Amino acid sequence: MSYRPEPPHTHGTPARTGVLLVNLGTPDAPTAQAVKTYLREFLGDPRVVEMPRPVWWLILNGVILNTRPKKSAAKYAGIWMPEGSPLLVHTERQTTLLQGYLGERTKGAPLLVEYAMRYGNPGVPDVLAKLKAQNCQRILLVPLYPQYAASTTATVGDAVFEELLRMRNTPALRTIKNFHDHPGYIAASAQNIRDYWTLHGRPDKLVMSFHGLPRQMLDKGDPYHCECRKSARLIAEALELNNDQYLVSFQSRLGRAEWLKPYTAATLKELGQQKTGRADVVCPGFVADCLETLEEIAQEGKEEFRHAGGGDYHYIPCLNERPDWIHALADLVLDNLHGWLEKPDRAQIEQSRLRALASGAQA
Repeated sequence: MSYRPEPPHTHGTPARTGVLLVNLGTPDAPTAQAVKTYLREFLGDPRVVEMPRPVWWLILNGVILNTRPKKSAAKYAGIWMPEGSPLLVHTERQTTLLQGYLGERTKGAPLLVEYAMRYGNPGVPDVLAKLKAQNCQRILLVPLYPQYAASTTATVGDAVFEELLRMRNTPALRTIKNFHDHPGYIAASAQNIRDYWTLHGRPDKLVMSFHGLPRQMLDKGDPYHCECRKSARLIAEALELNNDQYLVSFQSRLGRAEWLKPYTAATLKELGQQKTGRADVVCPGFVADCLETLEEIAQEGKEEFRHAGGGDYHYIPCLNERPDWIHALADLVLDNLHGWLEKPDRAQIEQSRLRALASGAQA
């Protein structure tokens, strides 16, 4: 194996700690070609679709990539922001805010915060190279998925570890597995809903919709379903809701296989058929709004509910740039950076540089 070239090293440069936030990803533009490129990478990940590779290759390249990009591009165009894809925009803003919050709380520790997308741009390899170029000798990996799943959190680790295999001088690495029951995340999620109700009133039923997974993933030992249920229960408890006031469901089913139930679309249809006066839907599995929340839930979900006979329908936005969420994220990061935030001893670093030069170092 040939290793990637290492960035130039200058003796006396303080080591830094990097925090790498990683979210799912997005096409570069709301066009069929950009969506096709994105879907090829996303759906080509063996952790995302666990099928025999030859069979899935035929389905993906023979059917999905020839039919889905145009339809998906139209959906992306409907939710695209002036600055770009909502997921990318919100993740970039969260990164900027987190850098500022951590800077205040660590009093100038040599800490850098960057973000990457697991699929699409900016890619994990490029951002890791950027952190290495700034002498980040320690990196905390933060997948922005509250609930762990092999097809989300684990595949972020895959991408990072794959890059480490190509490095000669690898940084120390820590990873956050989940934060589905982190007190700050739960409190921010509950307050987000509470704030929305303060402005718009309360619903007859709150639906907490999580991204779905094939049922067989649960049967094979993936903890995702249990963590979603726990998040929903804790949020409901924080809101002082009883069991009749909220439901948990799972969205984004793909293919004909059984997925985690109940399905969100079926749940909303049933609520509509019951002539529910008002249903509110929130997506606690997403910390930033994206196609799944803004189009599938906010738009398609409303049509499903209203068409079935339901009354008012409200989508409650994700946490996005809420200050309480960014504070919770800062807490989560700091909890996992113990021992990595010592401020550099400038005098000691300078002595080390002079000794290196005296020993023949060029820089």
